[in-house]
Amino acid sequence: MNDLVTTVLDEIRPVLDRVDRAGLAEFAGRLAGAGRVFVTGEGRSGFMAKAFAMRLMHLGLRVHVVGETTTPAIATGDTLVAVSGSGTTPATVRAAERAGQAGAVVLAVSTDPASPLAEAAAHTLVVPAATKYRRDGEAPSVQPLSSLFDQATHLLLDVVCLRLAQAGESGHDAARARHANTE
Repeated sequence: MNDLVTTVLDEIRPVLDRVDRAGLAEFAGRLAGAGRVFVTGEGRSGFMAKAFAMRLMHLGLRVHVVGETTTPAIATGDTLVAVSGSGTTPATVRAAERAGQAGAVVLAVSTDPASPLAEAAAHTLVVPAATKYRRDGEAPSVQPLSSLFDQATHLLLDVVCLRLAQAGESGHDAARARHANTE
């Protein structure tokens, strides 16, 4: 088991090392000035988006998950964060295109800066990891499907949250006060 832990860590590190730090900072900066934030993604990418939404809520941002029954209409001044490893997931691309048509700023998280999702976005955080398609140029991985992309995305979006927390002076105590208390 320890060898597998080391294997996963050895796969994640080079991916994170290749992430453009200026692009990561721009992604965080665009969220810092956002009105409402909406997140979307399908499958495990959707779970990463929902985890990000939860943490943004803990930081005091107004956040919604696309597809939930209480999600309002997106509009000018809002920001959509769309997560798709390939950048081709139809529902995610469609949500990004519709958000852009409504006047929202679209931020993408994807491995492919030339994907349909990236084309619909004002900014793309490129995560150079393996996806389920194992396309040329993707990082090698022994893990199934998009596990490496999902892991790296989760860590990078947590880094974005850390940057937002530091910029907004929203530390642990403030986040804890916003944490669910009906569990």
